[in-house]
This record gives sequence, structure tokens and C-alpha cells, in this order.
Amino acid sequence: MKLTLGPMEGVLDPLMRQMLTEINPYDLCVTEFVRVVDAKLPPRVYYKLSPELENGGKTSSGTPVRVQLLGQSPQYMGENAALVAELGSSGVDINFGCPSKTVNGNKGGAALLKEPELMYQVVKAVRDAVPSDQVVSAKVRLGFDDVSAYREIADAVQSGGANEIVVHGRSKADAYKAGTIRWDLIGDLAKNLSIPVIANGDIWCRDDALKCAEVSGCETLMVCRGALNMPNLAAHVKTGTAPMSWHQVLNLLVRYSEFEIRGDKGMYYPNRVKQWFRYLQAEYPEAKELFVRIRQLKDKQQILGEIINTLNNVERQTPVESFA
Repeated sequence: MKLTLGPMEGVLDPLMRQMLTEINPYDLCVTEFVRVVDAKLPPRVYYKLSPELENGGKTSSGTPVRVQLLGQSPQYMGENAALVAELGSSGVDINFGCPSKTVNGNKGGAALLKEPELMYQVVKAVRDAVPSDQVVSAKVRLGFDDVSAYREIADAVQSGGANEIVVHGRSKADAYKAGTIRWDLIGDLAKNLSIPVIANGDIWCRDDALKCAEVSGCETLMVCRGALNMPNLAAHVKTGTAPMSWHQVLNLLVRYSEFEIRGDKGMYYPNRVKQWFRYLQAEYPEAKELFVRIRQLKDKQQILGEIINTLNNVERQTPVESFA
């Protein structure tokens, strides 16, 4: 089984990719999307989004990174895709799945699911612009208001020349509602398309991954939210490694915090770390108590201080652990 670390706007940034690929055997990472409107963007935009481009398109631990583009103009999507390939991205990914109201209101992301013909044109323009030895992939949902057009959507991607399609097993209207995932429909696509299908959605642990692979028949899965719930999810899925302990998670949080505060995204750190805590609470009950203490804090050092104090308290009660 192969695992891809998928994109999550505002959370799975370069630092998070670096940390998670150091402790997990991911086969590929996909970046947060770059919004393409009516221009070919300058290289600095892509270097900021994906500093891995300056490392051969890989994280420091060697995991390939693929830049994701979001837009509805075939011309400008093609021009930006060509630049991304030239800069050294491990392929080009197209976002047709983002459910954000703001993005959809500007005819981006999942909004294009209502226009398979335009999807086809965008994919074809990107495929024509990118060297033939580079992978072009697209991430979709099963539909916009419902899943009735899922085959037409997937056919548009394949006919446009994409090498791979990533399918989140919900419609846009389903958002992330529990009980709405349709791994079986992903499986139907896997049987009927001639390109590889990557399954995505509701993979929280090893059992979920095995069940998703069984139902969908997909050899590659993409994880997003689950990778934040359980920071060593890929290791857990691929090798049966136990989920990280709370003590290990706290060490990771300290490292993440120190890097974010020192980096150019330090001003966003309070919101980013609080967002991560919202995911951690699903796997670690202890995270809820700590989140309550930092929820109202805005000062970076105060937030970090609370995390370090919690870590010190845990270390007084538990033996030292490693990430191994």
C-alpha cells in the first residue's frame, strides 16, 4: 500500500510536511493549492509555497512533493503548470475538490464539478503544457450537490490526459459529514478507469486504511485530516506501529512551535497551532484540557509556555520515549 500526504489549507505547510515525513514513510506529499486566476505567477510564489523545490522537489527526508494548482482558466492553468514543472515539482496536481464557499463562489475548486467539460479543458491544457514524463493528477469529489455525475467527472479527468485521479468519496454538499463516505463508488471508478485511482476520505487509523483499500480496490490512499489527528498515521498504517504517545506528541508540538515562531509564519502561529489542536483532540483526550488553556491566548510565547509546562508535567510522570 502507498500513502500520500494530502493538502490542507493553512495547516499542512512546508514545516508540517517536513516533520511528518521525518517520522512517516509517506510516498508523496501534495502542497496547499496556489490560486491561479488570470496570470502566470512569478517563481517566488511557488518557492514560498513549496521550498522543497530548492531541494529537488523533495522534503529534507526525501519524500517527493507535488505542487497543487486551483483555477478555471485552461490557458493560465497551463502556463503555471509549465512553470511548476520547470521549477522541479514532482508532477502537477489540479484541485477540483476544495469545498470552501469562498473558493467555490469564485468558480474554483469543487465548483468545477458542475462543469465536466471545463474540467476536461483545464486538465488537457495542463497535460499539454507539462513534459510527458511528468505526472499530472487531479483531486475531485464525487459531485457537487450529489454523487450522480461521479462517472462523468472522472471521465473528464481521464479524457483530459491526467495520469492519476484522487477521489474524495463525498459530494461537495456532504462536506465532511460522518456516515457519508462512499468508498464503494471510488471502487467503481477504480474498476472502470484506465488510470490509477487514489482513494481519500475518513482514513483515521490502520483498520480504516485496510477497509478503504479492500472496498475501493485502490493500491494508493491519500490521508489529510487523519494525519493531523495521529501524527504518525502513515507509520501506523504501513508498519503497524502504535499511535504516538501523548508525550511524543507534546515533543512534536514544541518543535513545531519553536520553528513556526522563528519562521516567517510566526504571526500565524496562534491560529495554526490551535487548528492542529482541534484535530489532535479526536485521538488524544489529553489535548482537550491543554486546548482549553491556550484557546484564548494570543501571545506566541504564552502558548508555547503552556505546551512546555504540560510536557514537563508529563515527563515527571512517564519514562523518556523516542519517535522510533
